[in-house]
Amino acid sequence: MVRNIKLKISYDGTQYHGWQTQLNRATVQETIEQAICVVMKQKVNLTGSGRTDSGVHALGQVANFTADTNIPEEKIKIALNSILPNDIRVIDSVDIPIEFNSRFDAHDKTYMYQIYNDNVWSPFYSRYSYFVPVGLEIDKMVEAAKHLVGTHDFKGFMAAGSDVKTSIRTVYETKLIKENQLIKFYINGNGFLYNMVRIIAGTLIDIGKGTKSINCIEEAIINKDRTLLGQTAPAQGLFLMNVNYNDR
Repeated sequence: MVRNIKLKISYDGTQYHGWQTQLNRATVQETIEQAICVVMKQKVNLTGSGRTDSGVHALGQVANFTADTNIPEEKIKIALNSILPNDIRVIDSVDIPIEFNSRFDAHDKTYMYQIYNDNVWSPFYSRYSYFVPVGLEIDKMVEAAKHLVGTHDFKGFMAAGSDVKTSIRTVYETKLIKENQLIKFYINGNGFLYNMVRIIAGTLIDIGKGTKSINCIEEAIINKDRTLLGQTAPAQGLFLMNVNYNDR
């Protein structure tokens, strides 16, 4: 019987060229597909909720595939984890209605960008944060991030060469918290443009440093102008935290 299997996946993206399969490059999607093929003894196509770039991590990526198999849903996770490398783990495996598509049915996603703010970078966070050794004005960063909330044309917040039908997105919530040396920026929305979260994170860092105006985010939304914003923060600080679905 053909079944639709939904996976929740966590991975360290350091050694991978992003999620999406690429020719002659190690990717998360291809690595998981190969493991599924071994377990299911058939070729499958894995659909992810969205792409993550080279070096970006995930705590709650969601993907699905269809396969003709009798393996119990809870055993699929165990079987895949016995084959997958240690930097990719399947957190959950469940049967889902055959029409479910992890990409097109996603309602919203949450990303987190992690900054290590101290005068010496911790070796334990070097793969999982952006090192900023100067003081940051957190209050200004929090205030600037408020301008992101709502439905806007985020054309100024995407990398050059992006190919999208529309750059209009809705941001539902932003949150910035400081835990000792770690600053964590969370953003939840219905979708994000290529490099959008990293551009926002880099801009907030520049605002915290005082090299960008606290109003630059609002001005970039109005003018759709990338040059008004700050740096694109590096990939290793970015995590896809979770993907939510309306009824699943």
